[in-house]
This record gives sequence, structure tokens and C-alpha cells, in this order.
Amino acid sequence: MSDIRQIPCAACQAVNRVPAARLGDNPRCGRCQAALLPAAPIDVDEATFRKLMSRSDVPVVADFWAAWCGPCKMMAPVFAQTAAAMQGKALFIKVDTEQAPQVSASLGIRSIPTLAVFKRGQELARQAGAMDATGLQRWLSGVI
Repeated sequence: MSDIRQIPCAACQAVNRVPAARLGDNPRCGRCQAALLPAAPIDVDEATFRKLMSRSDVPVVADFWAAWCGPCKMMAPVFAQTAAAMQGKALFIKVDTEQAPQVSASLGIRSIPTLAVFKRGQELARQAGAMDATGLQRWLSGVI
């Protein structure tokens, strides 16, 4: 197995090659200089979601949510806290199901919030419902 990981940039869509040993060093895109694995979740549209989840060699943790959803609003700071705590281990993204209905439908997202972990186009795990930070980190540690 190669020690190089391919990570698409959420900002410009360029695919970057990053040594696995440098994932925790806040790698930046070679084209636009955006952080590839930022400490905060990134809001993405349908096209960006598809590119990230299908081409990333690092796990992509997606939070499927909607603005009208009370549990989603409660989950947002927990997701952000977890993204900061696990920076360099995964890319954390947020997918608004109202703005990306085709993604939600194609993946069979039936309730929100729903968290899913993807790597190279494959769904590794899924969890529906809000969680606290400890539960989320424990769940992700068993997946990524």
C-alpha cells in the first residue's frame, strides 16, 4: 500500500497527493492553497460531495442535515467539535438535504441528522440521529 493519499480540494476540485505522514500537518491544496483537511466542517453542494466521496483516499465524514431540523441544529456544534478534535484523520463535510436532494435520495437518507463515512466511493458506515461528542468520536474511531 502506498504512503501517498489522494485528497480532492473542496474549494477548487483539484486532486492533491499528500504523504500519509503529513496528513496531520494541515496540508494545503497545491492549486488554491485551501486547507485539504480543515479543523471545521465544510458545506458542500452535490457536485463537490460526489467528487470528495468518490476520489478521497482519506475518510469523508458527511453530516446530512436541514436548516429546519431541531436535532440537526443541536448536532452542528458537536460535529464541528469532533472535526477539530479529529483533524488530519478525516474530511468533515455538511450536506444540506434541502439543497442537495438528489444526493440524499440516491443514498437513501430517510431521517436527519444522518452521518455517513465514505472512502473512495464506498460507504463504510452510517448512523442516524444526533449524538454527543463522546459518542460521535467513539463511533468514528471504530470506523476510520
